[in-house]
Amino acid sequence: MDVKTQSVPGDTASVGESRGRDESWLGFARFLLLVLLAVLAFRTLVVSPFSIPSESMLPRLVNGDYLLATKWSYGYSRHSLPFDAPVMQGRLLARMPERGDIVIFKHPLDRSDYVKRVIGLPGDSVGVVGGQVVLNGAFVPREPLADFELAVSPNTTCAWGGERVRRGDGRDVCAYSRFRETLPGGRRYEVLDFGPTSADSFAPVTVPEGHMFVLGDNRDNSRDSRFPAVVGDAVGIVPLENLVGRASVIMWSTDGSAEWLKPWTWLTAARGERIGQVL
Repeated sequence: MDVKTQSVPGDTASVGESRGRDESWLGFARFLLLVLLAVLAFRTLVVSPFSIPSESMLPRLVNGDYLLATKWSYGYSRHSLPFDAPVMQGRLLARMPERGDIVIFKHPLDRSDYVKRVIGLPGDSVGVVGGQVVLNGAFVPREPLADFELAVSPNTTCAWGGERVRRGDGRDVCAYSRFRETLPGGRRYEVLDFGPTSADSFAPVTVPEGHMFVLGDNRDNSRDSRFPAVVGDAVGIVPLENLVGRASVIMWSTDGSAEWLKPWTWLTAARGERIGQVL
């Protein structure tokens, strides 16, 4: 006797719809994975964002600046990768920074991100006499400029080194003594100097092979290569392998007065004149 099967209306459609939903979720998951991989590759190989949390690079970089660093400028090392993944030794496609470059690098001991200016390269002799840099036996020329003024805000206090001044428009600014240095080859940049301090004298040292000597532009408020490397503090003479990238452009800057619950303050807190500045 033949037994006939009878399909239940809707069964086939239900199976097809379920399969379609599964494939849709799978496709979405693949899309998210591809986006994640693209972002990861972009941040590893092209550019990466960094924030400025201190005043050690005044006047060029201000607390509250957000900048982009080009990752390809000096080649790639483990420090170019997320979490310092130990998948390579040395630097791939290595290129030497130039004196005067503003660089992002990993602290030699605690691997946190730092930003300073390159002053000395391998083989250079670097010292400081009376606050003035001596490079390869010659003083780096330094000329005084008009004071650098920075508006006082939640991000920028005037605790030490500057003079708090009330301007005619009612604004409080912090005024700092400013100078212009000119490196061999003509590279020029501005620095701050608050007067005699213990760091104004530094016996000349020769930068070892594979290393760089870095200084903060805010000379009396920077823990740089003039001091031995200490976790969470000074950086010492930095291995070139620790380079992460070259500071390229300021993509955003805020004075710290924004409040999350007041969206309009996100714009009023922005330092519009700084956004887009090329470093």
